[in-house]
Amino acid sequence: MTISGAIRIILMGPPGCGKGTQGKMLEKKYGIPQLSTGDMLRQAVRDATPVGVRAKEKLDRGELVSDEILISIMRDRLGSEDCSRGCILDGYPRTIGQAESLDELFEEKGISLLAAINMDLPDDDVVARISGRRQCKSCGMGYHVEFKKPAKDGVCDQCGGELYQRSDDNEKTIRDRLLVYNEKTAPLLGYYEKRGLLFSIPGTGSIDEIFNNICSLIDKRMAVSGS
Repeated sequence: MTISGAIRIILMGPPGCGKGTQGKMLEKKYGIPQLSTGDMLRQAVRDATPVGVRAKEKLDRGELVSDEILISIMRDRLGSEDCSRGCILDGYPRTIGQAESLDELFEEKGISLLAAINMDLPDDDVVARISGRRQCKSCGMGYHVEFKKPAKDGVCDQCGGELYQRSDDNEKTIRDRLLVYNEKTAPLLGYYEKRGLLFSIPGTGSIDEIFNNICSLIDKRMAVSGS
């Protein structure tokens, strides 16, 4: 039996499209957690859960964490009370194989996916967004040279710390990341489109405009699903 009335969505899109920012805003509006595989992995390691211990062994050896470990972490997390009303998947799945494992997990738990929302952003815009990012050396607060400028150039509004550009936020590295994305993750669009779950929105515009478009889409999907 499928449990209805819950909002379970996947946020998709290239690096720098704003998935993390939108996920946090959606988390607050709908009262459901944003699930990042990186955050879940680190938490499992800190908590020394059985799967966290296995993940730590891999990481300590400098190895990549396997898909099997990732889906085990996802299984544990989806069983948490705060996920009973839904969740926002950010950065997972990244490949067709992971998507198939997620489908099996949802079926096992008797839950369903409401939508896979693709934030569509051209490569040149991705480069402009990421290369314009700046971060405070002291508190980690994020800024952007165009979209989120500090009151004083190069100085953090929050703590007065120095702002810097991460070494991997350069055009060559960004375009290399886009090549990987287009090769491994973009095929997911076709996967979810065939299942009638893919919905694309423009990744351009203001943060609030994008947020409103996502919320409108979610609300329409909830109405159609009868939730």
